Amino acid sequence: MKKIDLLNPPEIIRRSNWRDRFETKVSQWLTPWDGEEPIDIGFIGIPLSKTSISISGASMTPNALRELFANVTTYSIDHDVDLQELQARDMGDIQMHVTDLQRCHANIEQGLTNVYEALPDLFPIITGGDHSITCPSVKAFKKRFSGKVGIVQIDSHMDVRNLEDGGPSNGTPIRGLIESGTVDGRHIAQIGIHSFANSKPYREYALSKGITQFTARQVFQEGIEHLVEKAMEVAGNGTDAIYVTVDMDVLDQAYAPGVPAMVPAGMTSWQLFDAVFMLGQNPKVKGFDIVCVDPMQDPRRATVRTTLYVILSFLAGYMKRS
Repeated sequence: MKKIDLLNPPEIIRRSNWRDRFETKVSQWLTPWDGEEPIDIGFIGIPLSKTSISISGASMTPNALRELFANVTTYSIDHDVDLQELQARDMGDIQMHVTDLQRCHANIEQGLTNVYEALPDLFPIITGGDHSITCPSVKAFKKRFSGKVGIVQIDSHMDVRNLEDGGPSNGTPIRGLIESGTVDGRHIAQIGIHSFANSKPYREYALSKGITQFTARQVFQEGIEHLVEKAMEVAGNGTDAIYVTVDMDVLDQAYAPGVPAMVPAGMTSWQLFDAVFMLGQNPKVKGFDIVCVDPMQDPRRATVRTTLYVILSFLAGYMKRS
């Protein structure tokens, strides 16, 4: 197997003894990459949650998802696509440092850069981890393109906390990307921003940087499809590629009990599935991450399962690209 520096093989490989020749499970399709075969889609875990403001076991999410691979099929009846037609593999996890959080972020940026250099046409499906991973991930993503990149963020939180009080955390990735000059605020659209989960000074900062924000109430009143279309226009206007980041705490607490920062009156699962399906269809979208699930706080892995369905729904949209 060809080794990519800072990328470790999957820790868990979930298989099932059950076989049905007319049905394919995700575990039979999203198998470990051998380091040689050409692939279109790469599942990459980033097991980091020590940078979370809230107590979080989100570092366990990549493996929690792998444990469910044998329970879910590759076929979408709603969109009549079978994901097994995509050449996709589990590439394993970016290597983390045990204690040095800055080193972890450096590993994420360099590890993903190494992946993109080895596989320049790869579409990454990146699973956190907490939301701090998005800053180094987008920095690596930006290096792939000669021009500008945009971001569509689906989240209850703005993630523009200051970088002085505690340093980079799951509350700072968007701030970090703006302050580092990686992404211009006018190319960032946020959907699902929630009342009583953010502060007025950070709202003012976001607006001053040109970030477009759609609140959870707007999702309820205007519909998710309309707002996703607007978000894609913002992130795609004058950019070469769009990066999508999904924080699972955007869901209503009834649908996502296993997130560290639950909110009431958030999105429904269907609204999120439809949002990512639309984003998957957009050929300008060239990167995707999903973050902030804590399997340790998740009864019967309900939120982990929903997270897997979000990934699969995005890939169903990806298959519909013309």
